[in-house]
Amino acid sequence: MYEVMSADEAIRLIRDGDCICVNSFVGIENPVELHEALYRRYQRMQSPSHLTMISSAGFGVWDENRNAEGYIREGAVDRLICGHFGAMLSTKKLVLEDRFEAYNLPLGCISHAIRAQAGGLPGALSKVGLDIFVDPRKEGPGINRLSIDDSLVKYVEVDGEEFLYYKLPKITVALIKGTAADRKGNISFDDMFMSGDALSICQAVKANHGRVIVQVDRLVDTPSRPRNAIIPGCLVDAIVVVEPEERNEAYTALTGSFEIPYAQWSAWNEKIDTVSAKTRGNSAAGNIIGRRAAKELRVDDIVNIGIGIPEMVSRHARKNGMLDMVTLTVESGGIGGFPVSGEAFGAMIGAASVYDMANQFDLYDNGGLDICFMGALEVDRQGNVNAHRGPGAFAGIGGFANITAKTPTVVFCLTFDTKGLEVSQKKGTVTIEREGTVPKFVERVKSVSFSAARAIANGQKVLYVTERCVFRLTPKGLKLIETYPGVDVQRDILDRLPFEVEL
Repeated sequence: MYEVMSADEAIRLIRDGDCICVNSFVGIENPVELHEALYRRYQRMQSPSHLTMISSAGFGVWDENRNAEGYIREGAVDRLICGHFGAMLSTKKLVLEDRFEAYNLPLGCISHAIRAQAGGLPGALSKVGLDIFVDPRKEGPGINRLSIDDSLVKYVEVDGEEFLYYKLPKITVALIKGTAADRKGNISFDDMFMSGDALSICQAVKANHGRVIVQVDRLVDTPSRPRNAIIPGCLVDAIVVVEPEERNEAYTALTGSFEIPYAQWSAWNEKIDTVSAKTRGNSAAGNIIGRRAAKELRVDDIVNIGIGIPEMVSRHARKNGMLDMVTLTVESGGIGGFPVSGEAFGAMIGAASVYDMANQFDLYDNGGLDICFMGALEVDRQGNVNAHRGPGAFAGIGGFANITAKTPTVVFCLTFDTKGLEVSQKKGTVTIEREGTVPKFVERVKSVSFSAARAIANGQKVLYVTERCVFRLTPKGLKLIETYPGVDVQRDILDRLPFEVEL
């Protein structure tokens, strides 16, 4: 039977050595007060300690002094297992300093492994991750020198087919953020951007005889309608009521509490950009890439668009009239709206449906998308892509590996080089004003996020769209299939590549 208690009381339920799973998505829907209470207790008692933390998509709030950053920095956590570390500003730096064990698994594979544990299974099989960094035959999921646990990802063969087997430690504590708890302890998510892995996490914790702690905005007398109760009260141990921070109107729109017609998507997106700390760029190179990449869209396509330069695809899809003819999706579970970026990434404007994250990755893993647009840090002569690990920096693979593993058409959106690149376009003619000092096309990528050989074997169409040309993946590597007006093939492309390409 659940109890309503303060955050400080609830955190006493956590013991040294517990494995905590946090339901959040990059920077949204974090149970901030629970994390803050855990930090207060750790500062006072040096407990709970030796914690393992698991989150499909990470649990930061873009602030190195809030949420879990403090207690991670001061030593409460021995091991982190996350799909993405981008919003964890302090933690992602400490990972590279070998301060604790840290593992990066594809976001969807963590989500599915949680669901497997909820069903009494030790792990989940997946073809996602084969031949990229997480494959133990390559690098494995460990990020730093301390991270040598080889039990999290194993290569296996079943009925003559190869898979990766993802297995998580037994989850003993759930930290969840919901909207309201009714008098039976049922938890609704009505004012949330997503529900993520919430139900699966709670089921896994109860299967392991652990404790479920839920932070909500309010208590209500009227029981939730059965379909709206994402977490049944019988799975909840502690409910912590924390009055929510006042939310700007732009962010309120993302909860789905009122309809946003297609014609208003752009206006609401501009409102969100205005109040977001992370506004989007509007570079000439990005516009060139976005405009060209958007031409790959077809009527009725089911689509995923990554963050960064790929976001320009949606702008130009709106301009050319394709945006209302396709269905956009986002990893957190949203379908049929317009994904937002910045600190609210994971939410959607005008979503038609928002379901559990594991179900979204069922769609992605089984080739349910028609096309995806992804960014890239590096591309090598074979067409392999590194999208998760830069020099001295680490954000994580996120849903990238799941999205690109089986989608029939994969479009990588990237500049030819970076750090100083200046490009202009007038009347359709592209001029390279100044080259960047850091090449994006390299002899060999530092780490593989996308396997070209695997894509060829799967029969996927793969394009690399830049601000000056387009390459296509072939069994021999990259083939130059398009050069924009104003670009000199020899000077601006071939002479700047460290390898030969097909023409």
